[in-house]
Amino acid sequence: MSSNQYINRELSWLQFNARVLQEAEDETVPLIERLRFLGIFSNNLDEFFKVRYATIKRIDLAGKSAKSVLGGIKAGKLLEEITQIVIDQQSESLKILDRIQDQLENHNIFIINEKQVSKTQEAFIKSYFLTHVSPALVTIILNDLVKIPSLKDSGAYLAVKMVMKEEVPQQGISKLLNRQVHDRKYVLIEIPRSIDRFVVLPAEGEKQYIILLDDLIRFNLKTIFNIFEYESISAHMIKITRDAELDIDSDLSKSFIEKISMSVKDRIKGDPVRFVYDMNIGEDTLGYLMGKMGIDSTDSIIPGGRYHNRRDYMNFPSLGNDKLLYKAIDPLPIPGLVLQGSLLGMISKKDYLLYAPYQTFAYVVKFLREAALDPKVKTIKITIYRLAKISHIASSLINAVKNGKKVTVQIELRARFDEVANIRYAEQMQQEGVILIFGVTGLKVHCKTCVIEREEKGKLIKYGFLSTGNFNESTSRIYTDYTLFTGNQELLKEINKVFDFFEINYKVSRYKHLLVSPHYTRTALIKLISTEIENAQKGKSAGIKLKLNSLSDFALIDKLYEASQEGVKIQLIVRGICSLIPGIPGMSENIEAISIIDKFLEHPRVYIFENAGDKRVYISSADWMTRNMDYRVEVSCPIYDENIKQEILETFEISWRDNVKARVHSINQDNAYRKNNLPACRSQFALYEYYQKKLENYQL
Repeated sequence: MSSNQYINRELSWLQFNARVLQEAEDETVPLIERLRFLGIFSNNLDEFFKVRYATIKRIDLAGKSAKSVLGGIKAGKLLEEITQIVIDQQSESLKILDRIQDQLENHNIFIINEKQVSKTQEAFIKSYFLTHVSPALVTIILNDLVKIPSLKDSGAYLAVKMVMKEEVPQQGISKLLNRQVHDRKYVLIEIPRSIDRFVVLPAEGEKQYIILLDDLIRFNLKTIFNIFEYESISAHMIKITRDAELDIDSDLSKSFIEKISMSVKDRIKGDPVRFVYDMNIGEDTLGYLMGKMGIDSTDSIIPGGRYHNRRDYMNFPSLGNDKLLYKAIDPLPIPGLVLQGSLLGMISKKDYLLYAPYQTFAYVVKFLREAALDPKVKTIKITIYRLAKISHIASSLINAVKNGKKVTVQIELRARFDEVANIRYAEQMQQEGVILIFGVTGLKVHCKTCVIEREEKGKLIKYGFLSTGNFNESTSRIYTDYTLFTGNQELLKEINKVFDFFEINYKVSRYKHLLVSPHYTRTALIKLISTEIENAQKGKSAGIKLKLNSLSDFALIDKLYEASQEGVKIQLIVRGICSLIPGIPGMSENIEAISIIDKFLEHPRVYIFENAGDKRVYISSADWMTRNMDYRVEVSCPIYDENIKQEILETFEISWRDNVKARVHSINQDNAYRKNNLPACRSQFALYEYYQKKLENYQL
């Protein structure tokens, strides 16, 4: 393996996050949406440090080279490179934030700090502080503590320094001038997460004002520390990011839910992997804090701006100004699939495809609600990876149990950063009588499947759905995903085999239709690519089209390189990590790759193989990453309905034509926008128009 064959996955991911930052910078994007993209950029970075940076740090500390895993880069060198890239990106994000705030003022929206508070605003701010903020504050005086308390992962803190007053005896000026650290008090104030970060102040005419909670606290420092005699007081923000790896207890007396719950709670003790501080903080304060916190050179130490946790900008208030937001779309119905009728009755006649958020996710909830009420439905089996905070999916499953159905739920308690919500629902469903399965030892269950059995004429007939995304009402409004509703008995029998594997792990079934990880997906994909190579060699039509979130598995990349070298044309739409390098003569000249970042998060996994004109089309839960091939349970489903197959081909082509929000993956890693002489195509907007026309034509 040569290091110049691949882009390191971490560096490629940072380029993905740079594309998110481009959306914040793009002046064609509505202003408040741009602020929210800044929030997404910051949130992404938090998760990156908790998971990927922490993993590389563990490799480095263990003294392992791991160059084969890291794409030819030593762990220590990679940590340094990541830190420098992040410092540059953070600096750029601050400049973008300043420009956005200047432009907001043109719309009479002013974000003020504690020094800009007017007399009329002062009374409101003091009252708001005493009523809402003061009771929620956690304030820690550090001087008398041997060790600083464990700071919350990704929590934001104000590091306060008070220079204390001192009685000055006659001829004692020199003592005052040479005062040491013990004449200062250092304090940490935790910014409460339970209170909105953006406090909307009373409007003044047409002008609207917002103050960040941090600055509202700064304004009230005198009130907080009124028992102290000090000469000066200052406050600067700091933030710690911790390793988010779960350490699962091996105690056999504890249930799996208990073990995961304890591991999530123990995350607050995880090793720090990033320390971000206000670059204007005093050197004495910074040194004092780093010494107390045990921060050293192996951690990523990043000077930042006045404000951290900019992820909160994802929830920046709209202020009733729709002109500064994307125009909301109304999710469309699926032609021929009527929510007011029996979905099971309609699905028994033909398959249907849902493409959210262009079409309404309500069909998934309706399917489960109907199954819960239908006296002829006997069983429901479903896999759950991430649930919404208020989940109608979970409610429907509990309702089904109450109506006498046998309900089996495979729930992944280790879904990163959603463990708490999944644990809460798992406990609730278990109490109500739902049969819970907690996966397979050593594997995460990431597939998105559901199958029900309904008694019809003395036989059990199956219905179900498979998806590329989570069964989550909240994310379905912003993630694009396909869901196939089917009554195909062969496909649904094989979904049942997947559930059999959950319960009897040593039994590996054979599959004629589905591609199932960790047993068959890799070999099946290699075989499909090999078929395209053979067809190209025989002069038959050959081609591969993939839509993925990430592409980083070296063996699959090598196979795509081989196909390219044999003349197979390959089109890749890869939103995030792309370790493959397209367009290199002699290696990948027949491969093109783009990434689309826009209003919605591109999330489907689609595999299309030309197959000498008889196209094979799959929708899948699996990206082309090693974890999805070898360490997760994944399901890829073939599309047999010719109309649905054509729909997926057409929607892929619309995405491929994007020359507005598409960036080109290249060896330069510069996120260049795709430019060509074709008519402008903004694929997400074009896809909504596509489904509008499809609905209009059906109604005609």
